[in-house]
Amino acid sequence: MAIPDKRTTEAEVVAELRDGMTIGLGGWGSRRKPMSLVREILRSDLRDLTIVAYGGPDVGLLCRAGKVRRVISGFVSLDSIPLEPHYRAARQNATIEATELDEGMLLLGLQAAAWRVPFLPTRAGMGSDLLALQPEFRMVRSPYPSHGAAADAEPEELVAVPAIHLDVALIHMNRADRGGNGQFLNQDLFMDDLMAMAAERTFMSCERIIPTEEFPTHGPFHTQRISRLMTAGVIERPGAAHFTECPPDYVRDEAFQKEYAATAKSDEAWDAFRAKYLDVSEDDYQRLVGVAR
Repeated sequence: MAIPDKRTTEAEVVAELRDGMTIGLGGWGSRRKPMSLVREILRSDLRDLTIVAYGGPDVGLLCRAGKVRRVISGFVSLDSIPLEPHYRAARQNATIEATELDEGMLLLGLQAAAWRVPFLPTRAGMGSDLLALQPEFRMVRSPYPSHGAAADAEPEELVAVPAIHLDVALIHMNRADRGGNGQFLNQDLFMDDLMAMAAERTFMSCERIIPTEEFPTHGPFHTQRISRLMTAGVIERPGAAHFTECPPDYVRDEAFQKEYAATAKSDEAWDAFRAKYLDVSEDDYQRLVGVAR
């Protein structure tokens, strides 16, 4: 059976997006983010997006550019800079809605959507103000006795984490084939597979498209975790995750990240940064920052 050719471009992907969509962004903090796709969204007229992420500069950039209505996150950090400054400003100025979850609760919300169940139970959040501050979360009584509990004990109550359904997921992998299978080459897949399965459609950028039979020469079998059954399109763009890290292909561009973070100090600094790096094509961006190959 012939493998379908799902190769596409950032512009073609973003042309399929619509205002108000719920978009999941793969990666973790400032690590292996689909930044070329984020930059393409910044060049578009899209607005009122709900962004679901273990967030980093992807979330901060979209918030600062006025693209976001709501953020659902486990955290938003630049890793080496603990607080993402533009997200922090958006929260403090109440220019976005925010649902801030325990990292495990976000995982369970994505897992529930991936499994096509309405919720998954957890003890995370119990004893905190989460239930009072975020009334969309409910308690559910277990139909089964807890392990080790007395026979006459009351069934346990747990937090029900609702499924987080995504219209679109955008992820980045080290390697892919033209049919949309994807491979990560660092230690962690993060939650990219859950996002792909929780989404109606998933688009994947990658550092390099390779023949399917070459996957084993790049890494062990378990690193090929993105199936072509999950993906609608694949984009070959070396350096697409810049300025976040994408080992073993490249490390985080710490100097550029500091330059970006400094733009939160004033509107003038942001406007200059945007004019130089964001209001240009992806090819021009990569030439400016020195990652074009």
